[in-house]
Amino acid sequence: MTMRDVLPFLRALNSDPLSVGAIAPSGPALAELITREITPSSGPVVELGPGTGVFTRALLARGIREDELTLLERGTEFVELLRGRFPLARVLHEDAAGLGTLGLFDGPMAGAVISGLPLLNLPRDKIRAILAGAFETLRPGGAFYQFTYGARCPVPGPMLEELGLRAVRIGRAFANIPPATVYRIGRRGASVPR
Repeated sequence: MTMRDVLPFLRALNSDPLSVGAIAPSGPALAELITREITPSSGPVVELGPGTGVFTRALLARGIREDELTLLERGTEFVELLRGRFPLARVLHEDAAGLGTLGLFDGPMAGAVISGLPLLNLPRDKIRAILAGAFETLRPGGAFYQFTYGARCPVPGPMLEELGLRAVRIGRAFANIPPATVYRIGRRGASVPR
């Protein structure tokens, strides 16, 4: 992690702490865990709240082509940083709650959505909009990956039920600061993505 990663993160944390929801950028252990199930056949992939691109780099290391990445970021400074680092990716200056209205794909739908959003800090209606939009973007069998610093899945059980989804904990990144847990959220009855 470089100062070029830390400075925009600290400025965003200072100006709008609830939109960042962490005390430091995600580390390599969390990036490895949240992308563990991603393969080249998962593309295209959507990333929500990529920040400085820690998960984006991990997705590229998993074999996702840069031109198969769509990055939705609300923070202006992060958008500029991401466009410079990942010039072949589609970087959109958008709020993730509007994902369902963007019409991102004319061809193949996304195989995965990776979320770096602080869902525990968001109102329930916004979480519902994010998940509904993600599953409109995902192909059958696609999955939504979310991490949390909390003790349980950041999507409330009744909301999962209402949306026809289920969450499975896939692991914990103890080496991350702070430690984080990753959940795979998928349509109820769908097989595990590979």
